[in-house]
Amino acid sequence: MNNQLFQQARAAYAQKDFQGALEAYQQCLQDEASPLAPGEMGKLYHQMGNCLVKLKQPNEAIQAYGQAVADEAYDARGGVHYNLGMAYAALHDYEDAVANFEAAASDAKYDSAYKAYTGMGNALLKMGKSAEAGVAFRNAALDEANPDPTKALLNLGVCFMALNRAADAVSSYESALQFDMQPEMRNRLYANLGQAYVATGQMQKAVNAFEESIADKTYFLSDSASVDYQRAVAAVAQGTSEITQVMAPVSVPGGAAPSDSADLSGIDVAADGSGMYAEQDPYAAQQAADPYYYGDPYAADAGQYGAAAGDDRFFSASDEELEQWSKGVAKRDRKRRNVGLKIFVVIILLVVVAFGGALFMYTQGWGYPSQDSVATQLFADPDNASALYSAEVSDTSAASMTNSLVKDSAPSINAVEKSMTDSTVYVTAETDGGGQMQYKVSMVRDLIGWKVSNVELYFPSQN
Repeated sequence: MNNQLFQQARAAYAQKDFQGALEAYQQCLQDEASPLAPGEMGKLYHQMGNCLVKLKQPNEAIQAYGQAVADEAYDARGGVHYNLGMAYAALHDYEDAVANFEAAASDAKYDSAYKAYTGMGNALLKMGKSAEAGVAFRNAALDEANPDPTKALLNLGVCFMALNRAADAVSSYESALQFDMQPEMRNRLYANLGQAYVATGQMQKAVNAFEESIADKTYFLSDSASVDYQRAVAAVAQGTSEITQVMAPVSVPGGAAPSDSADLSGIDVAADGSGMYAEQDPYAAQQAADPYYYGDPYAADAGQYGAAAGDDRFFSASDEELEQWSKGVAKRDRKRRNVGLKIFVVIILLVVVAFGGALFMYTQGWGYPSQDSVATQLFADPDNASALYSAEVSDTSAASMTNSLVKDSAPSINAVEKSMTDSTVYVTAETDGGGQMQYKVSMVRDLIGWKVSNVELYFPSQN
């Protein structure tokens, strides 16, 4: 590849001359004098796709990205699949977007899976699949590479609310509060948390959360949040800070699809009446740090943190979806329990086998310390061997046996006759003059070890 042309293209891109950068990348691709190495075709098409995105040509960008992922030698295909997902989402082709986000998340070389899971969650919400979106947002929040899990946790809570799982939404929102975030984000999070508290009957907590969200006077509650706030205030004023019967969220009369008046997401407007999350350049984020990443191209539709306004709402999970979600959770719980049960059974089996083995060895005369080691200690230091004698041996008998011993730091163990309760050790000790004395040492069981019950001279001719 013509590296000079490639660097010129990157410089043009950095200066926001996207047309010039596109043309330079195309020249690199067509330069016959500098043949492309494996993977460089994918790299060029990847960069061309980024330029086309900047030029607001998503269809052409999709074609370029398609060429990039076709190059199997290119090692950043996960990033390309992510960009493809974003481009398809910009065209409201959410099914293809989800397919590419899944491909990006499953690429082991792609180190920003949380981005793919976030994009996947947003696209699934657009498709009305709140349960599946919740799984995606949960994966995004749990990704250790995610520098800011608050957005994923907030959207996970939104999914839980859509599925009438308010207690789980509370847990998600409360988890998000543990992280640092911008004031406007925290205000919105408290508003969401307030509605979740109302849905679970925790009215005093709901009042506290709503008041926290509007404390700096830069954030206005949505219509539904305002209604929930008044419900919570009224309940507390009547002395009811806890309601055991779960309260249904505010809904649109007649069962119509949720609108701004039934906004469970906590999307509100700023004090000046403008949108709480102003539209940003959808492709400006992180270009300098990551040339393969650009922002959410449908952020204007979904809101900066993933919830849409108007009639195109996410919060309409059917009973069937809720049942499927519950079955999925139960299945995962059973799987976790089964794994734990299997581990427990294996541990029990190992304990039983170990105990059985130990019991068998005990009946065969094995112990600790062994007969050999007790006899060796006895002859190595007879004068200090009182602890080696059985409790049934009197002091007089112990002294007499000790006086008959030849001190030998390394006596020879000729044989050991073992049984469960008593054993006999035949020992040869060497005298200072080079002679040898043979002994018969009788032992009895002492818990798992052995103690000396008698010592006598032994002559092989006796047998």
